[in-house]
Amino acid sequence: MIILKWKKALALALAASVLLLSGCEKKQAAAAEGKIGGTIIVLTNRTDVVDTKFQEYKEAFEQKYPGTNVEFEAITDYEGTVRTRMSTNEYGDVLCKPGIQTIDYPRYFEPLGSIQEFNEKFNFTQGSNAIDYQGTAYAYPVMGVVGGGIVYNKKVFKKAGITKTPRNTEEFYTALQAIKDKTDAVPIFMNYPAGWTLVQWEGGVTAFTDDTDYKNKMVHQSEPFQKGTAHYELYKLMYEVVKRGFCERDMLASDWEMSKQELADGKIGCMVLGSWAITQIKNLASNPDDIGYMPMVAEVNGKKYAEASLDTPLCINVHSKNKATARAWIEFLVHETDWVEFNESIPAVKGGKYPSVLDSFNELGVTYFEMNKPPVGEEGLYDTLDKESEIGFWSDPEKKRIVDAAMGTTNETFEQIMDDWNKRWSKARKNRNIN
Repeated sequence: MIILKWKKALALALAASVLLLSGCEKKQAAAAEGKIGGTIIVLTNRTDVVDTKFQEYKEAFEQKYPGTNVEFEAITDYEGTVRTRMSTNEYGDVLCKPGIQTIDYPRYFEPLGSIQEFNEKFNFTQGSNAIDYQGTAYAYPVMGVVGGGIVYNKKVFKKAGITKTPRNTEEFYTALQAIKDKTDAVPIFMNYPAGWTLVQWEGGVTAFTDDTDYKNKMVHQSEPFQKGTAHYELYKLMYEVVKRGFCERDMLASDWEMSKQELADGKIGCMVLGSWAITQIKNLASNPDDIGYMPMVAEVNGKKYAEASLDTPLCINVHSKNKATARAWIEFLVHETDWVEFNESIPAVKGGKYPSVLDSFNELGVTYFEMNKPPVGEEGLYDTLDKESEIGFWSDPEKKRIVDAAMGTTNETFEQIMDDWNKRWSKARKNRNIN
């Protein structure tokens, strides 16, 4: 009798195993056949909403597509961590596009369609955060941002007696000095240890020029970092705010999450960040209306400019085993949720409305523009020179070098750093035989 019961239990266990294996095989087959189903892993830099807002979207997506499961992996040091993981095949199914060269897109990302098709549906596909390589789109537009603006605490500025939004660098220095003299707040926070926070400054370079071919022309210039050029003036600003003592005293002890809260609480006056950061800081403030966003403090012949570009478009891992579900998730997030409105960002989908948080840009008469794409035959050349010169526009080592010089921890001057950049750039051009 015991033997019979044991045999019956064994048979049931085997049957259950067969059913389980059959279910797994069906899910794997569905994924392989391009059907929506199974589990996907979504890598995200949004550590602040992964357990809240994203869970709402997850629930709605899984209801729309029964049999799917979305898992999130929130990463604080997103750029560094993801780029390291991209040396393997394990970097999720969906990921925010990290700052890699366009020529490397086919190596890491799944092709999503022609750029002509994307141009008809979306804004900002031609700007600095390019999503395509040789006519194929490898990233999906989500929302547009104004790069390199300044998130600030209105109460701190008011307490310092600042009644007008600074238009240029001199007015900005005057404002920071007033905050230093009249309040207990740190005028501007650099977040030096994080590294990627310094990289945010690069997004503001286009505010220092009115030339939409600025970057295309740099390819043909041997010394593009001379005084008066956009990159020189941007990083001279970075150098000066540190040199003049407007930033945090202990540069090595800061923390990103802490700095967001302190900006929200009025312990910090401002930080240079893309407009993507506005909502994150507003959500931490007791009064969200205390948080504002101003254009980069630059003028060209008395006029102000800002480049509107894509913020972290989404990609599909070329090695993903569930690309259909990954694509469905991306399209669901962009077209069927309130993610863009939640972030107070500019919709990438054409016809969307600019958020009210950018009202100060309108008040100052800012002109929005996108940088022109490189001419045929020079695609990726700007990125190539950036990489081979080891300047790293979208990486942090040279930004830290500038801050180190401003702090006095090295004996370099800002001029010496710019001279070195010119030499490196010129050498890279020479090695490439570029006229």
